[in-house]
Parts: sequence; structure tokens; C-alpha cells
Amino acid sequence: MASGHDHDSSHIEDGQTISVDPIDTTLWIHIFIQMAAWGIIFPLGMVLGIVKSRWHVPVQVAGTALAIVGYALGHMHGGREFRHNNVHSKFATPISFMLFAQVILGIYLKLHIERGIHGKIRRVVKLGHRILGKALPVFAWSQMLFGGITALGFCQGEHVGQCLAHFIMGSAFIAYGILLTILLLVGQLWLRRTGRSQEFFDSAVITAWGIVNTFTEHRWGSAWVENDWQHTTMGVVWWCAGLVGIWLSRDRDGRPQRNFIPGFIILITGWAFGGHPQHMQVSAEVHKMYGYTLMGVGLTRIIEVAFVLRDRPSLSEDGRETSSFQYIPIYLLFAAGFMFMSATEEQMELIANSGMDHVAYILILFSLAALLFLFTLMLIHVYDSNANPKLAQKDLDTDRLGPRLNGNAQVRDAQEFELEGLMSDDEEGVPMKHAQDNDSLNSTLGGNSDGRAR
Repeated sequence: MASGHDHDSSHIEDGQTISVDPIDTTLWIHIFIQMAAWGIIFPLGMVLGIVKSRWHVPVQVAGTALAIVGYALGHMHGGREFRHNNVHSKFATPISFMLFAQVILGIYLKLHIERGIHGKIRRVVKLGHRILGKALPVFAWSQMLFGGITALGFCQGEHVGQCLAHFIMGSAFIAYGILLTILLLVGQLWLRRTGRSQEFFDSAVITAWGIVNTFTEHRWGSAWVENDWQHTTMGVVWWCAGLVGIWLSRDRDGRPQRNFIPGFIILITGWAFGGHPQHMQVSAEVHKMYGYTLMGVGLTRIIEVAFVLRDRPSLSEDGRETSSFQYIPIYLLFAAGFMFMSATEEQMELIANSGMDHVAYILILFSLAALLFLFTLMLIHVYDSNANPKLAQKDLDTDRLGPRLNGNAQVRDAQEFELEGLMSDDEEGVPMKHAQDNDSLNSTLGGNSDGRAR
């Protein structure tokens, strides 16, 4: 992130938004502190607040203290200079007011004043506190993106439109991945209560997004160029196929029904984006890999619905059972989102001039996607472990191989019994090497036996 105040801009060349000076240590500390506070601590505190954990207040207090320190450091740095009217500094004011309001509302709720009119006020305050708490991570994500844009001097003039398209669409794919993760791990019962299939909601969003893209990707009244045709027709196919997905989300008796449409739309979108003409080799390679990744999302999503779940809402009635295959389209969504956000013309020019090839750049983006995916899984685990009572521990002897093998642990128990019997016969007559192997097997089997429930 960049500074949020007016520097002496004498070192900034005409037509530029930043100076050529390097980012100094103070600004780097500002960046990492704010990323820790807004990107890690506040989302964790939000989850703890949802489950009414006693750690909610301490975590949010720590995050607020770090945010204040980071804000101060953003006004104390030297080195690189920025125009005072940059988007990062402008957005710092509303997000700071949001945090201040959240703190005030939290203090009021902590006082537990409920007598008289405060009883009615408290209900409104609780609602406002809840809405602000959930909105802050979204605004924080935007502010961190604005910080990176400002620090590099990107997305100015004619590049604004392209930046908006890449960052909005990339963030949308990441948000879709987060929502799919939530629905997969803790949202199956809620989804069942709605009386709708997941494809209904997916197709409804696809339809709405397609209508918007149809009328915003081309400046009507001006000449049509190649990318205008692609972007506009992509919007058309989104809302056309999205309407089909909405229709197919119910069967002939009105019951919720799964369908292939969202996966197909993502697949065809990946194919279209992978074929966009590019002016630089690195840009062409990144866009091609982005297209392949998005096609992988769509294909694996179709396979999940049709063959893994076999059109069922989930693998189990309680919604707690998952297949390892179900994580593939989700992770690829995170990766596709990062790649699309990182494929603007200015970013591609920066990579081309840095000496880094497209392979290293793509691997870095997959790494960032993995870290965000991991953090999402950790937050969901914190919620799940606190919101849901611990289920009765199943007998390990009847369910040690997991649900996908139908709990057939008796086969393994019989094999262990037979191996133990074989190893105990004629032990003195075997060579030393075999004796060592048997000792190793005995040790392994003993460890397995120790793990059984008694």
C-alpha cells in the first residue's frame, strides 16, 4: 500500500503519479502491518464475533491497535512520492470511519445497557455492528488492491477501464471460490432449507452479470473493435445460458435439481479469454494459462455435479462429508482470480522488463492462491469448530478407512491379525535383514493398534 497524505511532489515527473524513488523501510513496515491487521486479524475477529467467542474483543482490539500504528507509519515515510489525490489515500478516509464506527458500536454493546429505550437502540446497534463487521474485509480487500495500484503508479488514464475489468472480474472469481468453500463445508444444510439447488443461485448471478456485460463492455455509438465483440458476446452467452440454468434448477415436480450450466459457462469463458489477442509474449502465455485454469474449473465442476455427487446436493445427509475432488474447482477458481487480476497491460510490461519469465510469474500467482485458499479453510474451521457442537466420536474400529470405503475396517483388522501371526512363527530362523524388516512392521502395526479406540 502507498501513503495516504500529500507529499512534496517535486520529484514526480510530468504525466506520472509516482516518483522513481524506491519504497523505503518505513513504507514496507506500513504495508505489512496493514496487511496483517486488515487482511488477517480483522477477518479472524469477524468469524470469532459470529460464533460469539470470548476472543472476539481481544482480537479486534489488537487489530485496531495495529491499524492505527500502520496508518501513522503511512504518513511518516520517505522515499517514493505519490500524488495526493491517489485512490488509496481517498479510500483511506471512508474505511477509517467504518473502523471507528465499528469500535464505537462494539464498545456500546460491550456495556450491556438494555434498560428503557436502550433496549430498542441495542437491536439497531447490533445489526449495524454485524453489517459493518462483515463489510470491512471486503472494503479492506479493495483498499489493499488500491494500495498496490498506487505504489506502482498503475491504472491511470487509458488504463483505468482495463484495470477495472481485470480487478473486478478477478476478485469476483476469488469471491465465488470463497462462497463455494463455505457452502461445501458448512452451508449444505442452509442450502437445503432454501429449497433451491446451488445452480439456481449460480445461474441467477451469471444471468445478472451477463446482462451488465452486454451493455457495458462496448461504448455504444463508437466503432466496434475485436475485444468489444468478444466481451459483449460473452455477456450475451452468460445471460442466455444463465436463464437455462435457472430453468433447469428445478425438476418437473418442482424439486431442487442440479445442472451443468454454471460449469459450462465457466468453461466457455476460459476458452474465450485464453484466445484474446495480446501484444506481448508474456501476456499471451499468462492469458493462455488463465484460460486453461478457468476451463479446468468448469470441467471439474461438471464432473463433480454429474459423477461425484450424481446430482445429489451433497455426499451425506448431514452435509459434513466431502470428497477430495470437490476442492479442485475451488482452488482453481482462486488461481484463476489471481491470474486475471495480475494480467493487465502495465503488469505484463513490468514483468517483461524485469527478466522474470511467464512460468515463474504464474507459479507465484498459484502460490498466492494457495495461501488465500488455506486462510479461507482456516477461518471456516474456526467457525465450524465453535458454532457446531462436537459430534459423538465414531468407533474407530468400524470407520477407520473413511466413509468412501464404507467403513470396511474388518478387512484391515483381519490382515493385521494374519501378518502378526506370520511374523511370530520361526522368527529365529530368518536372516538378520528379514528380522529387521519384521521389527519395522511390528513397530508400524503396533502404532496402528495404539490408535484404536478401547
